Amino acid sequence: MHPAPHSPPTGPRRRALLGLGVLGLWPGTAPGLPARPLQFPRDHGSHPDLRTEWWYITGHAQAAGRLWGFQVTFFRSRVDSTQELRSAFAARQLLFAHAALTDVQGQRLHHDQRIARAGFGVAQASEADTAVRLHDWSLARNDLPGAGPAGSRYTARIEGMGFGLDLQCDTTQPVVRQGDAGLSRKGPEPAQASYYYSQPQLAVRGSIVLQGQRMAIDTAQARAWLDHEWSEALLHPEAVGWDWIGMNLDDGSALTAFRLRRADGTALWAGGSFRAPGQAVQVFAADAVAFTAQRLWTSPHSGARYPVQWQVHTPAGRFQVHAVLDDQELDSSGSTGAIYWEGLSELQSPAGQPAGRGYLEMTGYKKPLRL
Repeated sequence: MHPAPHSPPTGPRRRALLGLGVLGLWPGTAPGLPARPLQFPRDHGSHPDLRTEWWYITGHAQAAGRLWGFQVTFFRSRVDSTQELRSAFAARQLLFAHAALTDVQGQRLHHDQRIARAGFGVAQASEADTAVRLHDWSLARNDLPGAGPAGSRYTARIEGMGFGLDLQCDTTQPVVRQGDAGLSRKGPEPAQASYYYSQPQLAVRGSIVLQGQRMAIDTAQARAWLDHEWSEALLHPEAVGWDWIGMNLDDGSALTAFRLRRADGTALWAGGSFRAPGQAVQVFAADAVAFTAQRLWTSPHSGARYPVQWQVHTPAGRFQVHAVLDDQELDSSGSTGAIYWEGLSELQSPAGQPAGRGYLEMTGYKKPLRL
């Protein structure tokens, strides 16, 4: 899940589940999405008929003998008020992008953002396959050589302020269709849903650039995760934000867990999935996932207080999640408008033994997510 862009009356907005674009929080009502089989490669591409969409890659890598976390997200937001305009200059679709690099040893988060309206050779999101570009940032999917159409290679190129990412992420496992065969409920009403799939356990190669120094990624120590989600839905009016994890376990398993929160911190809805290597996906019921905060951190930038250590109960087991760096708050005021926490985190067994690594995302702690 991820904060998404919004479609303002006259200007740009942000994303949904992480800025509220993921779920698509717009005033009014929206019909429930129909259950349908996901079809590839078409559904790797964009869906401009729905209000919000994002492609989200997170991962970790060793480079120059150091541990790094990285995040690349592209968002698309449909501007409802311009859909009937005939002018070529009408901003029918807005594209946003966020990128971040966590320097664990240096104890610092580097991040940057982009925003533009689609068209004019500046920004585009293909409907045929994953091929998203925003100025000089890009994310594209191709069939993985030797693996046929079932395998994917994602290439991401980011030249941010003071840092850069040149990544090639290859699938090692089949797609995880989240929810009911790819239709994922995000609230108690049928309209609160999204089409959602994940590509866990991506093998990573490429390089990381920081302050002009290019560092080759150690391919034996790198893993990534891709989420692609699109929706027309509304966030439930009681929801102020969400907590989400996507974790690549050391044994090859993949764990997703999330919850949407009310203002008092209680769970409004929850879900997730677990898949062991070579096994079927285990989908979690809404009442079967619980997040319990164990340690809080107060941002010196925004004043928001985030739980940076969690105990997460799921039908697949109980896990500890803790941030490798407390200060991984992102301020996207220059694009989507949300302030949220998203960063590299460790997954541990109840006894504290290392179990995996991935990303934790928390929204709505500075202020409720409202579009």
